[in-house]
Amino acid sequence: MIDNLPGDRPAGHWSRRRLLAVGGTGLAGALWLAGGPLTTASAETGFDALRERSRTLHLGPPFDASAEPYRTALETLISTATRYAADFAPRPGALWPDLDYVDPDPDTDQESYGYSARVSSSYTRLLTLAEAYVRPDTAMTGDAAVLDRVLTGLDQLEAEVYGADRPRFGNWWDFQIGSPQRLGSTAALIFDHLTDDQRTRYAAAIERFVPDSAVADYTGTSTGANRVDLCRAILGGALLTGNAARMAVARDALSPVFPYVTTGDGYYADGSFIQHTTVPYIGGYGSALIDGLGWAFSLLTGSEWEVTDPNRELFLDTIDLATAPFIMNGLMMDHVSGRGISRSGSGEFGRGTPVLGAIAVIAKGVDAERAARWRSMIKGWLVRNDVRPPLADPRQSLVRLSNLKAIMDDATVKPAAEPVEHRVFGSMDRVTHRRPGWAAGISMASRRIAYYEVGNGENLRGWHTGSGWLQWWTDATIGQFSDAFWPTVDPYRLAGTTTSLKPLPNGAGGDWGAARPDSVWVGGCTDGEFGAAGQDLRGLQSTLRARKSWFSIDEGIVCLGAGIGSTDGHEVDSMIENRQVADDAAGLVVDGTPLALTDGAPARLRRPHWAHLEGHAGYLFPAPVRVTALDQRRTGRWRDINNGGPTDAITRRYVALYVDHGVDPDAAGYAYVILPGATAERTEELAAPEQRGRLTITANTAAVQGIEVDHLGLTAANFWEPAGVGALAASGPASVLVRRDDDRTALICVSDPTRSGTGLTITWDHPVASVISKPDTVTKITTGDRLVIEFAPLTDQAGGTQQIQVRLS
Repeated sequence: MIDNLPGDRPAGHWSRRRLLAVGGTGLAGALWLAGGPLTTASAETGFDALRERSRTLHLGPPFDASAEPYRTALETLISTATRYAADFAPRPGALWPDLDYVDPDPDTDQESYGYSARVSSSYTRLLTLAEAYVRPDTAMTGDAAVLDRVLTGLDQLEAEVYGADRPRFGNWWDFQIGSPQRLGSTAALIFDHLTDDQRTRYAAAIERFVPDSAVADYTGTSTGANRVDLCRAILGGALLTGNAARMAVARDALSPVFPYVTTGDGYYADGSFIQHTTVPYIGGYGSALIDGLGWAFSLLTGSEWEVTDPNRELFLDTIDLATAPFIMNGLMMDHVSGRGISRSGSGEFGRGTPVLGAIAVIAKGVDAERAARWRSMIKGWLVRNDVRPPLADPRQSLVRLSNLKAIMDDATVKPAAEPVEHRVFGSMDRVTHRRPGWAAGISMASRRIAYYEVGNGENLRGWHTGSGWLQWWTDATIGQFSDAFWPTVDPYRLAGTTTSLKPLPNGAGGDWGAARPDSVWVGGCTDGEFGAAGQDLRGLQSTLRARKSWFSIDEGIVCLGAGIGSTDGHEVDSMIENRQVADDAAGLVVDGTPLALTDGAPARLRRPHWAHLEGHAGYLFPAPVRVTALDQRRTGRWRDINNGGPTDAITRRYVALYVDHGVDPDAAGYAYVILPGATAERTEELAAPEQRGRLTITANTAAVQGIEVDHLGLTAANFWEPAGVGALAASGPASVLVRRDDDRTALICVSDPTRSGTGLTITWDHPVASVISKPDTVTKITTGDRLVIEFAPLTDQAGGTQQIQVRLS
């Protein structure tokens, strides 16, 4: 029955896709769907079998409804469906009182976007009701009144707004992806209760709004994750009427997604993923792409429309190459999540868990070694996630819970530790640095990559997330960005950034990643464990210029800034830190003395040597620098940064350290080292005079920035122009890192972040006996008293690291 079940859930939650799996070249002979193997026998090729498979993909395998985590998740589903059923009140233009969808002035303005979104939301609610109706052993199973609501709703939407003779309005996404996918899933669940006429009309509606031409050309809104979603919509409609031609169109239209790209949307060879042409997006559209491809592969395997393109193996490689590097302890890093960071119901863990569930299913259809590695990876993420444990989260789908719980319950699967690595994603201006117990990410912008993404009224104040934002986590502070961080943090003062305090309007620079700086020197190099990164910073709608470098080493990150100048008429700040802390947390300790701060009042520190924020990090100041400290409680609302967000006021406390360069600085700079997770004792120890030779800043100018770290045998420099520093010299712009090993070998790592069309010569003033290995980009090497490496133009290397191994004399 549909009466007297408590509870509610936000509209649209159960629109999340339920299950993924992958099949094809290089995979096991049998592809596993939700709970067991699906063979590729010829008997599985009919449309009836594919429709049943579609249901299985949505509902998952049988489970014990009385056992957790299923019991709570099922109760949540039924309580949500109960409310939808109780509130169902169809009238012309609406199925529910709060979801009127007929646009009185249909066009593509913001008001029309709202109406089209309510079309998708109406289908979402009908899908929830359909799932509650067909799931066994619930209070709504087989309830004729529930089925009647679903059928009534589908017919009314088709007649009034989503029919073959209806016009499109508002957001294209609602008509080509959101609504047709939900319609297809709903129809698959209750297929036997639909008449032939209903199936024909619903399929015609999908074909009207998602015609073959929508996937004819790989361009515009038909690329990357959007292309996969369009194909999924086509498949859902084709299943309704057994349209073999449309099945083939969808299958074939997936192929352009697989190859790595060199421009625009999609996966890149270095692990980058771009959507909307200029936005790093593995945490949003990348997740949707994984989900959609897995669904399509699972649906079609063994049928005459099975995806046989050999390039789909490239998709499997992206799990390790492009997805896993941005997951830590189950969260998906904000700096690759576009405008999604401004959504109140999402967050890093909210975006991470669906990806874990997707990989869990994909792992059922790959080779044993890769499957074992992925399951261990997932179990490690699950075990360490004590902020929002997926198996205790009733918002997760029942299929996802089933797959993740199976891994947790498998004693043969050992949790993998987080990797120790450094990655440079030159094609999307992102860097990750992973160390035992902590991780960091650097977010930059260039001619190729946007400062930030704003669109659909979302992420209105993300202006400076590409201005050198340094995002970092420790095992103890893994939830740093998951507790209303974005509506309460000062958007002008993100850690790691250098910004002008010139006021910016909401959405400054334009929608969909339109705002990009005229900068080409953005990127870095790595030996795989440590790395150098740099950004020729140009301020958003500002005259601000700066040369910024990060050298990621064993215990922390060395941050250098030089050539900082502006004529905006406003203060310019370089943010050392801006950390959200608990109201009762200890504040800063500076040079061993607790710092007494008044809420909201900046305090200038007197040439500090070190500072420490309890439970978070230590900070070293190896050169004199004017540091300001700030402890303040900030109040904001999600609505401030997202037009669809809640209006409730939220207050959080932040402790900040920054360098105030003053108004209109000229040739200003900074130098500091951040030590994530370090104790106060360790910070003080590293700041002691006898430790200062451990790290040497060899240069910090607008021409070159560099360091030497003796105990690591590491020398690194970012050359903004032809220059020399210490034992290193470059004939042009370059990022260089040299790592000496105890076995008398050395690895020289070089990149050209500018991708210039000229050659490059790197000189290392150190005796070298011979060359062990080199890439094809090297045209000449001279050894002896010093090493001279000549490179051909590195334009086609996409900022990638060139590694030369040598034997020392």
